[in-house]
Amino acid sequence: MTKRNGRFKGRSVGVVGDLSLDEQRYLYAKARELKAETAAGGEASRFRIGDPDYSAYLVFLENSTRTRESFRNAALFHRVRATMFDAATSSFAKNESLTDAIKMLVGYAPESCFVIRSKLEGACSWLADYLGPWAERSGYARPSFINAGDGKHEHPTQEFLDEFSFLEQLGWDDGRIHLALLGDLHHGRTVHSKADGLRAFREVVVDLVAPPELAMPEHYAEKMRRNGFEVRTYGSIDEYLASGKAASIWYFTRLQLERMGESVLEKAPALRKAVTFRKDMTDKLPSGTRFYHPLPRDRLAPVIPGFLDDTPLNAWDAQSANGYYTRAALMGMLSGVLGDDFEGEGLAAPAADEEFVLEAPVSNSAKPEYKVGIKPVESGLVIDHIAPGAPVEQIWNRIDKIRRVLGLNVRSSHGVYHTNSGDFKGIVSVPDLLSFGEKDLKRLGAVSPGCTLNLVKDREVVKKYRLGMPPRIYNFDDIACRNELCVSHPSHQEHVETSFSRKKGTDTFVCRWCEREHNYSEIWI
Repeated sequence: MTKRNGRFKGRSVGVVGDLSLDEQRYLYAKARELKAETAAGGEASRFRIGDPDYSAYLVFLENSTRTRESFRNAALFHRVRATMFDAATSSFAKNESLTDAIKMLVGYAPESCFVIRSKLEGACSWLADYLGPWAERSGYARPSFINAGDGKHEHPTQEFLDEFSFLEQLGWDDGRIHLALLGDLHHGRTVHSKADGLRAFREVVVDLVAPPELAMPEHYAEKMRRNGFEVRTYGSIDEYLASGKAASIWYFTRLQLERMGESVLEKAPALRKAVTFRKDMTDKLPSGTRFYHPLPRDRLAPVIPGFLDDTPLNAWDAQSANGYYTRAALMGMLSGVLGDDFEGEGLAAPAADEEFVLEAPVSNSAKPEYKVGIKPVESGLVIDHIAPGAPVEQIWNRIDKIRRVLGLNVRSSHGVYHTNSGDFKGIVSVPDLLSFGEKDLKRLGAVSPGCTLNLVKDREVVKKYRLGMPPRIYNFDDIACRNELCVSHPSHQEHVETSFSRKKGTDTFVCRWCEREHNYSEIWI
């Protein structure tokens, strides 16, 4: 049995970013070695887990062929115990939560890996975060979780095999890639993953080719730009070829009709025409062009028609086969059989939370006339500078939200008043409330960033705090992700803790599980 103490043992991959860039390059190197040794007829035993007590659970709650079968064959290569689950024949059809079902399976083997395909976005990240520590507390080895596709969110192992295929095409030179993404860029999780996955190349130019109804969601396009990619957009293949700037690597995606609303479905024929390759386009392609596709193709109306199957443009067949090698190598890494020879930078340690509560100088000067009407507090709390400069209606809405979120259903006064500069602001005055805990400070900072909190005793301000945006918000009963596909959404009853992190330098909160972005006012139920 192969010794398994590699540095990746027990890690999980819910998103592409769960492996650092150097770790991704290590994965590609090992997959390349495995493919070469297999092609040469070697036994490849140094890549193999080879432990019959190691369990690989393939949990496919959505239909799949290539992903499922490549993982199944990877498990067979590793000579481990492989168990298939699907939605129709498992306890998931009996209203058992995903968390409970997986927790039960963890106890059935000394070590285990779970490959999960689900409509619940962020499911693998949640399971790794919750069940990893639970397993260790219960005396089990920390299980690994691999995301095999979650809703419209990510498909990291598809991204890994895509990047491996691009590197193979470019002679393993990761210096630069010029890539065209074509088709349904709005609904396709494989193209969304490229916002991070293409960082494996030092220089990236991405051409987005899709009509507006199928365009890449702006937050993914912006993420590409933040990652240093040059991003260009085109409405159709005809427009793209006419630009004279076409790439030699084209990545097509099918129109995902099952994810579209009625208004878009009505336009499907015209939309498909804009991103379907035609014979008359062949002479306009750069020399050496190759076409890729995550598959399956729509046999009735493929964006890569069948006349291209036996041409040099066909790189999608080899791309699909590469799924076996990259997924086998990834399973080897997470089991600990690979990783002893890794050299490079791992994942960066999480940044320390920035301060969002700052104590301010106290002033007890007489209040000017513009505050007449607010009842003075002898002892209690005053929340001041609520939404200064905003329209009056928005300030009243903010005051209402503060009272509701903080549960201030007590004797108090509140209102909208002039500031020193002539604008408006809100004030909430709460007598007799003499303490304010850290959780309430976090709530107040999230609901009304920029406000001040004054602690008053015997008619004098004894403490004053300025509140910014808290870096993280979690463990509150009255917050929720608005993404209905998120594993934490209350409708799924998975009992997943809602958690948000703030994007540095912005007032945007990102769901920890599905990565959906929210304005701070949107996270409160």
